[in-house]
Amino acid sequence: MLPLATTRRVVIKLGTGILTSGVGQLDVGRIEEIAAEVAALKSRGMQVLIVSSGAVGLGMGRLGLAQKPKRLSSLQKCAAVGQSRLTETWQKAFDPHGIVVAQLLLTREDVRARNRHVALKDLVEELLTDGIVPIVNENDSISAAEIKFGDNDVLSALVSSLGKADLLCILSTARGLENRAGDGAVIPIVEKIGPEHTALAGGTESATGTGGMVTKLEAARIATQSGCAVFIGSGKESKIVTRLFDGNAPGTLFLPSKLPLASRKRWLAFFQAPAGSITVDAGAQKALREKGGSLLAKGVTGADGKFQAGDPVTVTGPTGKAFARGICLYSAKQISDIIGRSNADLKASFPERKRLEVIHRDALVLL
Repeated sequence: MLPLATTRRVVIKLGTGILTSGVGQLDVGRIEEIAAEVAALKSRGMQVLIVSSGAVGLGMGRLGLAQKPKRLSSLQKCAAVGQSRLTETWQKAFDPHGIVVAQLLLTREDVRARNRHVALKDLVEELLTDGIVPIVNENDSISAAEIKFGDNDVLSALVSSLGKADLLCILSTARGLENRAGDGAVIPIVEKIGPEHTALAGGTESATGTGGMVTKLEAARIATQSGCAVFIGSGKESKIVTRLFDGNAPGTLFLPSKLPLASRKRWLAFFQAPAGSITVDAGAQKALREKGGSLLAKGVTGADGKFQAGDPVTVTGPTGKAFARGICLYSAKQISDIIGRSNADLKASFPERKRLEVIHRDALVLL
């Protein structure tokens, strides 16, 4: 049973398969049931955000399309047609409970750029403080490949991290994380996501959906590292959200990390797209992982990309596997000039610099 006393903020992500009864056909009854459950949570003092899929599917139905278009402009057209209908349906479902909804359409750039990230965070806080339920979706009508989240599962995890949620509830047609290697039973609790769990994940065969258990596990990894518990269960189950808090909801509960990331490091780890990468030797990798120090030039062995000073970069070890991310204080061109040099040598070469570290420990997060 989840502790009601400590669960203050909940994000509920709903897949297209739960909100529709066929391509372009909204399941209004199910949406009304979810709205009633959200109202019940709010009556218990909780704040709720909804990440709602369905706009593209609704647009497909309105336009008479049986399969999701492959052209980006056609997908954007479907989203533009379906989004207003989706939000209108949510508001009608909440009207009997006296709850106002707000539409938030996001691209990755809205959470990646630090100033927009902070502004969005402040907006979410104000909406929730006023008792408004944000209905969040990717802005598919304008999203291009470079600014897409790719899937609403990942979007829901980033919203949970940004909003400092206590619980992310992902409801789809999946019953939870199933033990495909065994009897197919749903694994009830996962303390820490490992390779054995990733091996059990699969994709999606839905005509309108974009994710599968792979993206749900990625979402769970992001959210749990931010200190948020994650529940994955079937949205077809009656009153599953209420039952979750009563301790008898079928599905998989992923426990939050005992050492959640601070706000700035969450932004570095999950919201920022790296502009390049820096490779370090085994000694530097060990120091960053075990001692929590800054990355110094003497431990750097190479760089890739055309990043500038102040850009986020990925840090990889000798094997090429990424293990950290941070804000680099040198450009890619400068990195090539300082590889392996000591701080004393750098001080002589860059007397104007206040900081000689390649990445300061306060701007570095382990992945």
